[in-house]
Amino acid sequence: MNKLLMRPVVKPLLFVLCSLPIIWLVYRVATNGAGANPQEYLIRATGDWTLRFVCIVLAVTPLRTVANWPALARLRRMLGLFVYFYVVLHLLSYSWFDMGFDVADIAKDIAKRPFILVGFAGFVLLTPLAATSFNAAIKAMGAKRWQMLHKLVYLISGLGLLHFFWMRAGKNNFADVFVYAAIIAVLLGWRVHQYWVKKRLQARKYKDKQLFNQ
Repeated sequence: MNKLLMRPVVKPLLFVLCSLPIIWLVYRVATNGAGANPQEYLIRATGDWTLRFVCIVLAVTPLRTVANWPALARLRRMLGLFVYFYVVLHLLSYSWFDMGFDVADIAKDIAKRPFILVGFAGFVLLTPLAATSFNAAIKAMGAKRWQMLHKLVYLISGLGLLHFFWMRAGKNNFADVFVYAAIIAVLLGWRVHQYWVKKRLQARKYKDKQLFNQ
């Protein structure tokens, strides 16, 4: 599998696959397949795809570790940038269809409605992650600082889930919320487990070293 993932064709293929959702959404709107309110459909669907890509990004490290596919790491950057691509589309759809690009009204709406505020906060936090998803940024910041910054994705996943929950609250439709919550909980829970395993190993090595030096 690692050899397959290292092939040059993999990244272009992944780009096409990640672009299919927006192609499908545009096609549905253009062919009147988006229902009676295509504007609301686009706002909702681009938000859904943002959260799905967040889950995909969070799944890369566990899958890479458990399946022993280190080559998956080379695809994580593109997946992360597609998270930002879809969240920008989500924000633009809301700003255009709901608010008519009226900046003053958008600012009031963000301050007035908590679920808009939470969603906008997620977008703001995603922006520096997208802006530093390049080798030059990693070199300029240093690997340690860059890794610390990109841990914001954990907070962003929580904000995205809360935004999604509040959007569904008005319709009393929480089935898909629970699905995303379970996926994110498992992916973050795996990281917490790995952290504690690592800490225990370090503590055991330190203890063994102390005993050896006595």
